[in-house]
Amino acid sequence: MAAESPAKTLRRILDSPGVHLGPACFDALSAKLIERAGFQYCFTSGFSISAARLGLPDTGFISYGEMVEQGQQITQAVSIPVIGDGDNGYGNAMNVKRTVKGYIHAGIAGIILEDQVSPKACGHTRGRKVVSREEAVMQIKAAVDARRESGSDIVIVARTDSRQAVSLDESLWRTKAFADAGADVLFIDALASKEEMEAFCKISPHVPKMANMLEGGGKTPILTPHELEVVGYKLVVYPLSLIGVSIKAMQEALNAIKNGCIPSPGSMPSFEEIKEIVGFNSYYEEEKRYAVGTSPLSSQRES
Repeated sequence: MAAESPAKTLRRILDSPGVHLGPACFDALSAKLIERAGFQYCFTSGFSISAARLGLPDTGFISYGEMVEQGQQITQAVSIPVIGDGDNGYGNAMNVKRTVKGYIHAGIAGIILEDQVSPKACGHTRGRKVVSREEAVMQIKAAVDARRESGSDIVIVARTDSRQAVSLDESLWRTKAFADAGADVLFIDALASKEEMEAFCKISPHVPKMANMLEGGGKTPILTPHELEVVGYKLVVYPLSLIGVSIKAMQEALNAIKNGCIPSPGSMPSFEEIKEIVGFNSYYEEEKRYAVGTSPLSSQRES
């Protein structure tokens, strides 16, 4: 039997009861750790990828090519579905179609598309600006067309940043329009209160909602998974946990080395554990399958 597509797996998650948590990955290793921890899906954070890959802020520096390449490396490393951060589609409606098709080719199960102008930036930072209503809706329609033309079932997550750029009412209007245009999941970033989150979840109640629990001081209140489920959310993403603790751990390790020490045993896995995580043991097992009885030939000829 053919393996289930990542998008179909993600749709099964969306159809299953309860709220589903998805930490953000930024490379293949972080995605593998998410899968090993037992999560059903993960998503790629443009914020974290820009930080890890470029050492630059999420202010439009990361490109389509870099994001799709990083996404492909991630999907090849795990078996759980990956929701890809598609930013604002990297241009107009035709660029959105190319982005969706590229993410499909990379094995991405779902794609988040937002309505910011270029250059875009993290929705919880200052100076958010969005395209017009008409352009925002047309980009979602273009994404739906790209999915149909590709014969794919990729999940389209329509995000609006208009809560901070314009108003709550504008963000509610846009999410309703995105649902009517064919979006599979709705997402308003940087909602400012639980009451706003409740108002959002009442829009197009048949369409699943995504919550963004930005750790460390974002605009949206941090609620427990149970509270989010009661409000009406289906997917909950945690964008900064892994990149944040990685930065802190690396800073502490560097301070230790600078003072002539190595990181304490409790602060990092053993060498054996690291080898197991990255796949040495699996490699050795597979190596046995292809072992041959002859010794390697010498590169030097006898005289």
